[in-house]
Formats: sequence, structure tokens, C-alpha cells
Amino acid sequence: MLRTRHVLLKLLLAGLVAGALLLAYLDARITSTFTEKMWELPAKVYARPLELFAGARLDAAGLAYELEVLGYRKVTHTSGPGQVARNRDRFEIYTRGFDFPGEREPARKVLVELGGARVQRITAAGAQVDLMRLDPVQIGGIYPSHGEDRVLVQLDDVPPTLRDGLLAVEDHRFYTHAGISLVGMARAAFSNLRSGQVVAGGSTITQQLVKNYYLTPERTYVRKATEVLMAMLLELHYSKDQILESYINEVYLGQEGPRAVHGFALAARHYFDTPIHQLRLHQQALLIGMIKGPSLYNPVRNPERALERRNVVLGEMAERGVISEEEAVVARAMPLDLNSKHRIRGSFPAYLELVRRQLREEYREEDLATLGLNIFTPFDPLLQRQLEKSTTTVLEQLNKGGELESASVVTRFDSGEVAALVGGRSVRYAGFNRALDARRPAGSLLKPAVYLAGLEQPRRYSLVTPLSDTPIKVKGPGGQLWEPRNFDRKVHGEVLLYRALANSYNLATARLGMDLGLGKVADMLQRLGIEGDVPQVPALTLGAGEYSPMDMAAMYQTIAAGGFRMPLRSIREVVDAQGEPLRRYPLEYERTVSLQATNLLTYALRAVVREGTGKGVYRYLPDGFDVAGKTGTTNDGRDSWFAGFAGDLLAVTWIGRDDNGSTGLTGGSGALKVWAHFMAQASERPLGYRMPDGMETLWIDDQSGFLTGKGCPNSRLVPFITGSQPRQSTQCAARATGLKDWFQSLFGGDQ
Repeated sequence: MLRTRHVLLKLLLAGLVAGALLLAYLDARITSTFTEKMWELPAKVYARPLELFAGARLDAAGLAYELEVLGYRKVTHTSGPGQVARNRDRFEIYTRGFDFPGEREPARKVLVELGGARVQRITAAGAQVDLMRLDPVQIGGIYPSHGEDRVLVQLDDVPPTLRDGLLAVEDHRFYTHAGISLVGMARAAFSNLRSGQVVAGGSTITQQLVKNYYLTPERTYVRKATEVLMAMLLELHYSKDQILESYINEVYLGQEGPRAVHGFALAARHYFDTPIHQLRLHQQALLIGMIKGPSLYNPVRNPERALERRNVVLGEMAERGVISEEEAVVARAMPLDLNSKHRIRGSFPAYLELVRRQLREEYREEDLATLGLNIFTPFDPLLQRQLEKSTTTVLEQLNKGGELESASVVTRFDSGEVAALVGGRSVRYAGFNRALDARRPAGSLLKPAVYLAGLEQPRRYSLVTPLSDTPIKVKGPGGQLWEPRNFDRKVHGEVLLYRALANSYNLATARLGMDLGLGKVADMLQRLGIEGDVPQVPALTLGAGEYSPMDMAAMYQTIAAGGFRMPLRSIREVVDAQGEPLRRYPLEYERTVSLQATNLLTYALRAVVREGTGKGVYRYLPDGFDVAGKTGTTNDGRDSWFAGFAGDLLAVTWIGRDDNGSTGLTGGSGALKVWAHFMAQASERPLGYRMPDGMETLWIDDQSGFLTGKGCPNSRLVPFITGSQPRQSTQCAARATGLKDWFQSLFGGDQ
């Protein structure tokens, strides 16, 4: 008997020690991680804010689309933030306001009047507004691996009816219990005994928070006991308000694809596109009711069940005195009032992937997913909409049964900012991002690098230097013979340099490249912004290698910027969760190519679209709208490319097949159409011309390349680096003429 008591005593002591160790472990777990979990926030990625001012180029359809994507609610008369009332070209907007880095844009009611595709006037309370910004579109987020998303809110910012209604329905003794409810647990135990399994928990808000933060959702007695212990420990260390605030930010309220929606603030945006402090009573009751079963009472999938649950919650709120019976009657009569068309989601996954990759160069993935960073980008929803529309329209016209894919990159070439991006035929599909990862031969899109390498040697080459477009054979690696041909299978003899590029003659280009040396060509590509391996083989002169649309955008960016190489940027600024700037991404550039040589190349790229392989762009663009560009086609028509720029935007488009099969398209019959369709709608400014120092323009006979007089047969105005002009002359004197060539028109007068 004594021995038995001794054993029992040992077991009791062992149990007490084990219990003490368990309590110590659970206590340490709570105190060491609760605050971290409370502030674990994914990064939010924002588009550029739409700036409105008198004279800004914007039509009514564009403003309506921006407001729609932002989730502004259409009403007859605005009465609160996030609403818009439209009467044709007049928009009464009650803005939400936004905390931009270092500046607060206030919420206010403004009247925006449009006309002639321009903003005509902006007023607020009868006074003129010189400049205002709408809140930026959230284009996505960077989430932890478990996909949880939340927007933090302080308890003081929660509407009192939402806070008190939550307590009335979920835990009306919250402020008096010690973390657990014995009455609730007894009721749950009775239900469990009747069913023979754990079907109810009788959990308080504190217990629910513990379960969400630390435990699995499985229903076992061990897990329940752990939950009870941790809830009591949590109440020892933190105040009731801290626990309630954490619960309001943590509670699970739905799922959209891989993303879990946590917290009332995010749910308010998700289901209503409304900040939490602007939720109306019937909306608050719907969210409170969803806690019981976020899937069961999901208002999108189960609207009737959600409506019934919402009305039950309104009844409980009235019964416990949170609201009056009259308020409950009015709220019950309201519809669900969802704004499900544009619920927050990763609407632009291709661009978001570009942002993510650039952030990874400086931030750890776990920091991006937990520190609550705000990422401000130059992404332009209006340009993106047009790029998507152009891609879809042209691919449908090409009618290839869906096997064709496309990718495009749009930049503002004066800053290197990426403004829009399409990664595939399914423009919103979060899958293979061809703009970044489809690496293909670039064909003739690489030829400008060959010609630019030549034009940097003005003593040897000018735009009118004769090139031989005749057969060439070159031994490649391993003694293999490389023998290129022109696309039209013809030989064109002696042609002027600019015309060889304009017509994309392979033989003339190959001869020029081999004369310069493959090392010079490869060096030029790298100076233009091509990173990674560049194969120094003869076929490099005609586009050999593997390049993504983003690579080509970097290359043409340098050309468009006059030889200044600037990294393509998808981030403007990173701000921490408290609104303090962490890093700005200012414009960076360095001159890597001669300004004068780049100017000559741009002349040749204008000739491509005026009289060469790219002249199809003027089936879309007005004749007086100057642009420069280049077509690209690879062997057997596997890849169709076009790259070009106007006075504000640069775009690169690729069309091909994922199986690398033939498309039956050239650069001019495929990618050019997407590019031109987009630029015709999106570009605001044609390409201008400014003569750099150290250059001059002369009249040239465009058959022989000799100097000639203005108005003489075949005369055209051509730029030269000073001292590189031809020595021969046609001896034709200038004649009076009213004709101008397209280059002369850029000067706005005679030369």
C-alpha cells in the first residue's frame, strides 16, 4: 500500500513537473510570438495614382474605367467616400483620400468636367482645384506561403456597432471572463456527449484567436485543452482591448483562390470595396455573421444563406441593445450590396511578377510577405487596359485557333519605367510569363545593334554608305558553313546603309557585321542593355541567341533615350507599415553609346516604318504621327517581333507558339499589328527631332548616295556626323520645289 502511494506520488510529481514545463513552453510561445503575429502583414503593390488637372489627356471612358477598377460605387448623388455620380462628361467623385509617402491626399467631393478627351475643369466646394490624385489601384500583394492576407486596423477605427455587434454575437461576456467561458464549455461538452464526437467548442474570442494564431483546426480533446490553457495565459499578458483588436485583424472571413482573407478591414475591401470605417450597418452584420462559417455563408456563392444569416445577426444586435429595432428593420430591408465585379485580387499577375523579381534583389521573401511594406509602382491601368485590348483584338483577327501566344512590354522611355506588361494570350492569367521568361531568337530586332556599331565609326560608315547585298558564306564553329539568304530570296546588289536596315536585308547586314567583327556587335548589344550570354557566332548579326521581350525593351530603351542606358524600373518607392520611406528608386542612367550615332540610327528606324518593312504601322497611325521601329522575323516564321517608340512610349511585342512551331507570320504581319493598334490609342506624343551638336543635314541622291541639290531627282534630306558626308556629287543645283520628304517635315520648315 505504501509502495502504491509512493508510485502515485511520483506520478503526481512527474505530472506536475510536466504540466509546469508545458505551461512554461506555452507561455514562452505566446509572449515571444504574439506581437510578431499581430503585425505580420503582406506587402501591398500599388499602381501609379491617376493625376487630374486641367488639360490632362483623359476621356470619359478612361476615367470611368479607373474608378471602376478602384471600386467606386455608382450612385445618383454622392454622400460618402468611394462614390461617383456621372452625367456624361461630368463626374462628381467623393474621393477616399490616401496617405502617399510624405503627403496626405484628403477625402473630398470634387467635380471633374471632361471634353475633347481632356480634363477641362476640376472644382471642390465651388473652388478650382489645380491638381489632385485619386487613390492608387492596388494591383496585388506579396503574401506568405500560406497565402494569408490582412489589413491592420486599430480598435479606435472600428465602427462601434461592428465592435459591439461582434461581441454580442460571438462573446457577450468577453470583458468579464478570464479567457474561457465555463457556461459555453459546459454547453459544448453536452453537445459533444450527445453526438459522440467533438462537434462544438464553446470558444470565447480569446480562444478563437489562440486557435487561429497557434493551433490546427482539428477537433480533439487534446487540442481543446491546449487552447484553454493558452487562452488563459494570453489573458494574463495582454489587455482585453489588445486581444479584441488582434481578433478583429485576424479572424478568417473567406478565400479567393490561393489567398485567405483575414480580418474585418480586408473583408470590407474584399466584399464591398469599402474601408472598414465606412461600412454600413447591414454590411457589418453580414461580416459578423460569416464568422460562423465563411464558406457556408459566403455571400458570393451562397447569397440566400448569407442574407438569412445576416438578418439573424441583426436580430441579435437589436436584442442585446447594440442597435434599435428600427435600425434592424431598415438594415434587414437592404440587399447584400456586394461589389463583386472588382473584388481585390491579383488582377495583373504578369506585372506583379516583374515587381516581385526586382524586389527580391534587395529584400528577403519573408520580409516582403510579413513586414507590411507598401510598394508604389509606375504601372498604368489605362495603358494596361489598352495593351490587353490590342493583344486580344489582333490575336482574334489572326484567327489561329488559339495556338498563338503574345507578350508585350511598354515603357516610358524618358524614365525607363515599365508602365504595362502582358505575359500571354490570356492577359490576366497568373501562369507562364512570356514577357519575362519566353527566350527566343530575336531575328531582325537585333540588326540595329549591327548598324549602330558601324555608325559609331563615322570615318567608315554613314547612313548613305553603300553596302553589298550579295551572297556571303562564313565558316562557323566546327567548320560549319553559314550561308544566309534574304527573306525575299533575292539579291539587291549595292544598297545604301539606311535602306538596307529599312528593308531588313540579311545579306547586307551579315556583311556589315562580319566587316565590323562579331566582338564589336556583341559589345554593342551589351552596351545597349542586353545582359547574359551573347553568342559570338556569325548568325548573331541576324538575331541568333535567346532573348525575352524584356531584354528587347531594355535594348530599344537605350536607343530611344539617345544612347543613355537606364535600367527598366517597376518600382518607384518602398514604404514601411508606418508610412516611412525605406527606399526610393530614382532615375539612373549612363551614356553607353554615341548620341550622334544613335541619332543616325533613329533616322534609319524612322525609314523602317515610312518606307520599309514596318510601313504597315501607318494603317493604324495618322500619317503625321512620327514613330521609329523595327520588325523581326525568325526562321520559318517561328517568332514575330516588333519594337518601336513614339515621343512618350516605347513598346516591344512578340507573337509565337509555345511549341516553337511556325506561326506563318512575319514581324510586319503579326507583332507590328499589336504594337500599332496599341500605340494608335495610347501614345500622346509623336517622335520629335532635335539636331545634336556635331551634326548637319545635307541633300543626298538616295540612289547613289552622292551629294545633290534640294529639289533634284531622288533628293532627300539626310543627317550626318560632321565630316562624314560623301565626297562625290551629282552636280545638280538646287531647284525650287514644294515637295518635302518625311524627314524634312520634322524640322517644321525648309533647310
